[in-house]
Amino acid sequence: MAIKLRYFAWVRERIGKPEEEVELPGGVATIGDLMTWLAGRGEEYAHAFENPKVIRAAIDRRHVKPQAAIAGAKEIAFFPPMTGG
Repeated sequence: MAIKLRYFAWVRERIGKPEEEVELPGGVATIGDLMTWLAGRGEEYAHAFENPKVIRAAIDRRHVKPQAAIAGAKEIAFFPPMTGG
């Protein structure tokens, strides 16, 4: 399954690109699975996803938890926690 991934803020900086389209291997069914798979793709991904508990995700622009299923998603975005006021 091909899916568009988008990266924001320091996640983008660590990976070195704002977005990409990837073919997901079998067994990658949730956001948590996807972060684990991405962390194994190379040093830059390992650095970006070294602490997956702080990474936030959105599927098709809706915030989701790590256990959220990714089946049918067109776009998944990853970003650090946001602060501000």
